Amino acid sequence: MAWHDAAMAAAPPELVDLRIDVDGRLGRLTLDRPEKLNPLSTDVLEGIEVAARWFDAQREIAVVVVAGAGRAFSAGADLGSFGERLGDDRTPHQRADAGRRMGDSIEAMRAVTVARLHGNCIGGGVVLASACDLRVAARSTRFSIPEVDLGIPLAWGGVHRLVREIGAAATRDLVMTCRTFDAEEALRLGLVQRVADDSALDDEVDSLVATLLDKPEGALLATKRGVDAVASSMVGIERAWADADVLVAALRDPGFQAAAARYLERLAERRTTSD
Repeated sequence: MAWHDAAMAAAPPELVDLRIDVDGRLGRLTLDRPEKLNPLSTDVLEGIEVAARWFDAQREIAVVVVAGAGRAFSAGADLGSFGERLGDDRTPHQRADAGRRMGDSIEAMRAVTVARLHGNCIGGGVVLASACDLRVAARSTRFSIPEVDLGIPLAWGGVHRLVREIGAAATRDLVMTCRTFDAEEALRLGLVQRVADDSALDDEVDSLVATLLDKPEGALLATKRGVDAVASSMVGIERAWADADVLVAALRDPGFQAAAARYLERLAERRTTSD
């Protein structure tokens, strides 16, 4: 076994704002910065990619649950981590492309992935969830894709994944309007497969996991590969390679800062009103 393979088969790697747990044939990958609602920084995105490779090296694991710690699944992309002068050697393009690589790595995993969604699932969080094979949401979960309001396109292969999962018309609606939608609408659209009362979310996820683990593993994972192959031929995620270039250009546009400021002002106003 090569050194890299041996390292990947060892204890779980220590990753920034991420936690890996294993219980027999079940793995868990948890976004773990709850005080900030689990933002997806470049470090986190790259960590998810590392975690996906690590899980693939654990041949006994058949199902991986992807979840968020604390009050939310994820508040989405940490835009502050995509700047051009942040003290490391990553280029703006590499930073902007980290989300696409994250999504590709989750989709390419050998194990079946189940997203456990609660609280807020916003922007990049929706992209991460849509890269998973199956999604279970708490009834109070609120989804939104605010990138257009921020003056940037939905990148990371997000448009491609949403078209694949919910269709072109629904994708136009949700991405262009940036409106908030609830778990019941997500269920109707096919973005999630199950909705549970908040208090029963873990029971619903555990039930789905138990059902999957009870299936013959060879047939289960062959079905995953087969569905992925057909879906890829319908909406090729590989076409999202140019998303990073478009995102970098948008982030450099002076209009981005103004749009982002307006969005944050409206968000603060809504929070004040709700309080």
